[in-house]
Amino acid sequence: MATARALPYPALAQAVADVLVDPSVVVPPRLVQALPGGGSLFVMPAHDNRVAMTKLITFMPGNTERGLPSIQGDVWVCDALTGQRLALLDGPTVTARRTAAVSLLAAQRLAPEPRGRLLVVGAGVQGRAHVEAFAAGLGTAEVWVASRSPASAEALVAHAHQLGLRASAVADPNLALAHCPLVVTCTPASGVVLWAQPGPCHFVAAVGAFTPRMAELHPDVCRHVAQHGRVVVDTADAGHEAGDLLQAGLDVARFATLADVVAGRTEPRSNGPVLFKSCGWAGWDLAAARLATGAGA
Repeated sequence: MATARALPYPALAQAVADVLVDPSVVVPPRLVQALPGGGSLFVMPAHDNRVAMTKLITFMPGNTERGLPSIQGDVWVCDALTGQRLALLDGPTVTARRTAAVSLLAAQRLAPEPRGRLLVVGAGVQGRAHVEAFAAGLGTAEVWVASRSPASAEALVAHAHQLGLRASAVADPNLALAHCPLVVTCTPASGVVLWAQPGPCHFVAAVGAFTPRMAELHPDVCRHVAQHGRVVVDTADAGHEAGDLLQAGLDVARFATLADVVAGRTEPRSNGPVLFKSCGWAGWDLAAARLATGAGA
């Protein structure tokens, strides 16, 4: 709870934007170590001129059946000059909130209809975080939730109601797509969940897939947006991580990054649908560390 309180979504989205234009930020490649049983250990360092941090987390897909969290770990933050520890943040909370804040920032800058109804596909931790983030940062007033688990969908609907939102569960996200200009897919990415083609007013944030083997969107959806609208990736690392785009046979390197958008190197809005592909980056965790410790002020 303390980590969540330190990372309000609108401020965190701004902290992400600040990191993207800060030339002192250094983000080495993350280390991903395969673990027995199909899990992974992620080691994600980053620093600027004032603060350094390392996120150390595990991703264990099989934990869903065990009744355990799929993501566990911590974010260690220290003074970049003295090495003195400044904070120890809850890793899953940072991951959930910074990921949703990145999607929020992208929607703020790119969505053709940023005040529209939100469709969330996937009702887990990331689904909950995105509902909270879009409500806090975009003023989203209505949410539709699609999940393979009806109980999870209803739980997220109830949470949205507690936030003062209108909310409903829907059985098929592909049928619901036409009614929701804002879409977030945040599933475990074990299979395609969205194959309906977005229209010219759609903003789709694809969050769940972060390896070449994972995908939530049908390849035709990605190719359609690339041809008729716009694809933006979170960072250049998406070139070897964005399974949705790679499996569609797209040249990921030709797409603008979120940093290009924030820095004004590309137009923020264009005609046609927008696909924002998020894979994750330790710079987002550095943004959270700076906000939580006041080091970015």
